Amino acid sequence: MKWLRKKNKHQPSLSLEQQRAEKLAELGAQLWALRQEQGLSLDQVVALTRIPRRLLQAIEEGNLNDLPEPVYIQGLIRQFADALGLNGVEFSGTFPISSAQVSPLNKGNNSPLAQLRPVHLYFLYILLIVCSVNGLSQLLNNALLQASNNPNQPYPKQKSVVKPGLAQLKESTQVQPVSDTLSGMQKGQVVQVGVTLKASSWIRVVADGKTEFEGILPEGTHRVWKAQEQLTVKTDNAGGVLVSVNQEKAKEMGEPGKEEEVRIAAKPKF
Repeated sequence: MKWLRKKNKHQPSLSLEQQRAEKLAELGAQLWALRQEQGLSLDQVVALTRIPRRLLQAIEEGNLNDLPEPVYIQGLIRQFADALGLNGVEFSGTFPISSAQVSPLNKGNNSPLAQLRPVHLYFLYILLIVCSVNGLSQLLNNALLQASNNPNQPYPKQKSVVKPGLAQLKESTQVQPVSDTLSGMQKGQVVQVGVTLKASSWIRVVADGKTEFEGILPEGTHRVWKAQEQLTVKTDNAGGVLVSVNQEKAKEMGEPGKEEEVRIAAKPKF
């Protein structure tokens, strides 16, 4: 009598999401160890990469839920590794983005063009748009700084706006609630808000119900917005944003790494 021996073809395998989580934990631990070895604080890496602190911390802790889409995670890991002196492209390339990177059975057409799919092109377009917006924002900031040198401007020349020293910012700034400045506003005065970036931060400004700006501003940027009735300023890094209402002394919006929204309304005329 012949006995048939069945082979178990269903061997346990990790899902793509689990493989990403394990790889992120492995890479994050390596980056943390290298950062500690070099004696760098997480805030110093934030200054080098201009990546929000909460994202860098999520990478080191392997917290996949607090990070964006996988293609962006790979880019963040690359910047993090470059800042620590590693080959960012090679280091981040081991983080799986699609199933084609982690499936050993895919022996078909392995050319890079064959692996591109519409979703990959979509992410590529998004990255190009983000880079274009950042470049345009820097050009606009340079134009505003040049215009501030014109004596006909209503506000004085400010030489310390472009990349001021951190010590100067700490000496000239006291952490106070922005809402305290409302008591000093004159009746019927147009609302004017000046924003200075101590650290690269995401900013959204709404003037009289219309979004005037939304995006990431680099460290040292100074922008001014005006409104007839109300201005709203929101950021994801309150400690890195200084707000000045009607050219008064600038104040931090809140604590570093915390989301904060401030609404400033003009008092009506009597």
